[in-house]
Amino acid sequence: MTTAPLYKTQELKIYNSLSGEKETFKPITEGNIGMYVCGPTVYSNVHLGNCRTFISFDMVFRYLKHLGYKVRYVRNITDAGHLENDADEGEDKVAKKARLEQLEPMEIVQRYTLDFHSVMSKFNAISPSIEPTATGHIVEQIEIIKTIIDNGFAYISNGSVYFDVQKFNETNHYGKLSGRNLEDMIANTRELTAQSDKKNPQDFALWKKAEPQHIMRWPSPWSDGFPGWHLECTVMSTKYLGEQFDIHGGGMDLKFPHHECEIAQGEAACGQTPVNYWMHANMLTLNGKKMSKSTGNTISPMELFTGDNEFLGKPFDATIVRFFMMQAHYRSILDFSNDALEASEKGFYRLMDAMQTVELLKTDQKTEGFDVQKWKSECYHAMNDDFNTPILIAKLFEAVKFINTVKEQKASISNKDLEELRHTMYGFVFDVLGLVNINEAASDTSDKLSGTVELLIKLRTEARANKDFATSDKIRDELLAMGIQLKDSREGTTFSLN
Repeated sequence: MTTAPLYKTQELKIYNSLSGEKETFKPITEGNIGMYVCGPTVYSNVHLGNCRTFISFDMVFRYLKHLGYKVRYVRNITDAGHLENDADEGEDKVAKKARLEQLEPMEIVQRYTLDFHSVMSKFNAISPSIEPTATGHIVEQIEIIKTIIDNGFAYISNGSVYFDVQKFNETNHYGKLSGRNLEDMIANTRELTAQSDKKNPQDFALWKKAEPQHIMRWPSPWSDGFPGWHLECTVMSTKYLGEQFDIHGGGMDLKFPHHECEIAQGEAACGQTPVNYWMHANMLTLNGKKMSKSTGNTISPMELFTGDNEFLGKPFDATIVRFFMMQAHYRSILDFSNDALEASEKGFYRLMDAMQTVELLKTDQKTEGFDVQKWKSECYHAMNDDFNTPILIAKLFEAVKFINTVKEQKASISNKDLEELRHTMYGFVFDVLGLVNINEAASDTSDKLSGTVELLIKLRTEARANKDFATSDKIRDELLAMGIQLKDSREGTTFSLN
């Protein structure tokens, strides 16, 4: 008998940045979801604020799959076209880093893409279904620019192509995502300089003519140049998800102008709004202040993991940092501090201890002191309320308290309820929140270490039996250098860690 997917019985509500309200989620195609999230610009090591966004949408991806949806999750890599200050002028961020380090731009891209993947792997994030690059879609970007020009919403100026925001606003609403009014934007803008190629300050580049010193350039009908940053996401999202898709996510800082421009481009090219649900993850602060490289108030993921920083008193495992992030709602500002992380670490180990205890509980005829079905329903209600992970975690700790009470034989649980409790706990803790039981990981590492040392002891014993004392001594001495001391006795050889 085939079990119906959970989404059939669960009503998910998502806060839609476009409407400013929580809306009941209805995918365009039943059972299938298309989700696009703006990925990193790979010109430096990924910073913690970006990580929070990607971890938040990893949780969303996990929960949608948990509900039984088939999800195509597209997250891009920006490897060209993203200029300094997110503007239409200035140097390309990747090219600038390449110039400073005297490397090829694609060497910079490769280095920091690998760093990004490594960090996200430590956070136990699932890879997206598709991870397209901007440079891999230059042809498609040129074609969509042609369409926007043909539709009357863009103009060519001195080899560059700009989106005509005022023309677009005659029939559409530029600013509807960020709640801005074009007339107010125009009134607050300083006069254009005579050198500008734009008709209006609000217009943005679809294609930029490359200056002679610009390294990254491609031929186009208008000039040798490069695509606009906003255009890249429009092309990559619609290529893999269609002209209209379900969810578009990113950091709060991308709402304007990046996502606003994406909406305008999509409507100008295809005649319809490209996305049904816009989701935005909020920012991080450090010790109550905005994270900023310029002020030095910043910390990288690796500095968190190693403890090599001036803000925190100790290193923190990636899964504990992930758990800490999940304790705040994705739309709320989250402040990193030593005290907050240490409190989160204690809570994490309490939760992991309970996950091990629940495997060992003895069952009774009936359950007393806890309504498992009601609790399970409340867990789903939390996640269905715009992915409210802090409420879910509070519910999980209600179960932790009950598990410990049963362990102490102050309450009882039936076999049926225990199976339901285990299944639900595992589903939410590991599948949805994406946590890793580092207690078990440490135990597994210890088992592997023991097996490896025992194998070396066996090889050393064989070497001694063959009077190959050079090999025997080498095994002993090199293990000792790694902090593993061998002890020979009549009963055999044992080892200890120094």
